[in-house]
Amino acid sequence: MSSTGAQQGPAARQAALAERVLAEGSASAAELAGRFGVSLMTIHRDLDELERQGIVRKFRGGVTAQPSGVFESNVQYRLKTMRAQKAALAGHALRHIEPGMAILLDGSTTTLEIARRLRSGEITPLTVVTNFLEAVNLLAGRRGIHLVALGGDYDRLHSSFLGVSCVDAVGQLRVDVGFVSTSGVHGGHAYHQEQHIVSVKRAMLDSAARTLLLADHTKLGRVALHRVAPLSRFDLLLVDDGATPEALRDLDEHKVRYEVCATGTREDDDRAGVT
Repeated sequence: MSSTGAQQGPAARQAALAERVLAEGSASAAELAGRFGVSLMTIHRDLDELERQGIVRKFRGGVTAQPSGVFESNVQYRLKTMRAQKAALAGHALRHIEPGMAILLDGSTTTLEIARRLRSGEITPLTVVTNFLEAVNLLAGRRGIHLVALGGDYDRLHSSFLGVSCVDAVGQLRVDVGFVSTSGVHGGHAYHQEQHIVSVKRAMLDSAARTLLLADHTKLGRVALHRVAPLSRFDLLLVDDGATPEALRDLDEHKVRYEVCATGTREDDDRAGVT
């Protein structure tokens, strides 16, 4: 019996459990308890929490992964993936932000990294518009930052405000730069798996004088159910240095303006296509 799980905290163990179930599709509670070196009671507590988050579905004696679109939408899952790449993209994005600007951050964990860096107050004064509760919590009360929180219907899975009210709120604003991420980039288009997210992202594109698309390398060459917009709608695409020559060649063929951001590290075992 492995002792690795017993040595981990609950959050780390639950993340590892989620990865295991996603990779295999399903597993029994007894099997997971053996793999992670913890009791059945502990495993069931972990699985209860993952089910509450919408990541897995429990059945008698075991657990299955939720459909991939649901899993990848879960904000707690997205916060843990491709962290080095998201940090690199965010650091590069700061070059396009100047004091006095009004900027928009969508509800992605990729642009959340920009909010983390803005907390230092090095670029002020600044107006930040967002529908992402995680970003609101990071920036609320920060000196030099005028925070505009977009209202709408709160979606717990995404920790964001969405729906018609949010689209209408975005439409009343005009920002200097909008920062957006999507689930996939392929064939000259950006894609996302959920229709109600697409409508908000499209409204954000319309409200910004300039738009930047942030996509880690796992999103290149990947599609999802809905087209968000042609890549020509974005002024610039930022991608990390894990992008393959083939993926960059596809961008060149579609005449996409892009910049490659150095990460210094790779997280090859992270799941692809999570915004």
